Amino acid sequence: MSQFLIMKLEHYARLSAEEKDALDALTQVRTRRVRSRDDIIREGDAPSVINVVLEGWACRYKTLEDGRRQIIAYLLPGDVCDFSAPVLREMDHSVGAITTVTLAEIAVESVGHLFATYPRLTQALCWDALTSVSIQREWTVNVGQRTAFERLGHLLCELFVRQRLLGLTRGGVCDLPLTQAEIADTIGLSVVHVNRTLQDLRSAGLISLGGRELTIHRLEALQRAVLFNPSYLHLGHEGRHLDAPPPNP
Repeated sequence: MSQFLIMKLEHYARLSAEEKDALDALTQVRTRRVRSRDDIIREGDAPSVINVVLEGWACRYKTLEDGRRQIIAYLLPGDVCDFSAPVLREMDHSVGAITTVTLAEIAVESVGHLFATYPRLTQALCWDALTSVSIQREWTVNVGQRTAFERLGHLLCELFVRQRLLGLTRGGVCDLPLTQAEIADTIGLSVVHVNRTLQDLRSAGLISLGGRELTIHRLEALQRAVLFNPSYLHLGHEGRHLDAPPPNP
């Protein structure tokens, strides 16, 4: 059940069989399913466990007093929803399900034992947490400096590349279970503006959408057009010096 988490962490450093087994065991102790559009945890709640997405899509978001919402992160299979739970006394944002989501609920003390026992695994999880912060910085630049065309295209490139990392793409096709309202809440545009920008991307022959799927026809051309550089996703096996030795043949 932890296959996507393991796959993602191994882009930082190769794990040993023992470390993979430890992660797998940890994610099977307690699981739960959350329905589409329900909250996983709300702002103000006291976190008692660390949630890991095993299946489905979720998002982090903030809501203003008048109901306006800003989506601040998308969580895909293998992503940790609330890595700060051992530190925070209450959540400073909410996490909601985009699709039906299966979660592993990991006790904080179990994570502490994992960190104490497997330093390489600890390092890989820290890299993953730092990559989440890097993505947040890129999203800030997206909303603050890029044009509507660039904002939307950049988001689509990121979601495609992150799914490709997990082996979830099919050629140039990936899942995109987002409404135009959710995209608008992500990139700071109106729904009407999102719709118009999607038409611009289609007219340029770069993408097509249908049936909750995104098709990117010319990925390199789209990346150039929207100034997408995937370096902020840190996919270059940066912890290779920590790699576990390959198993004996």
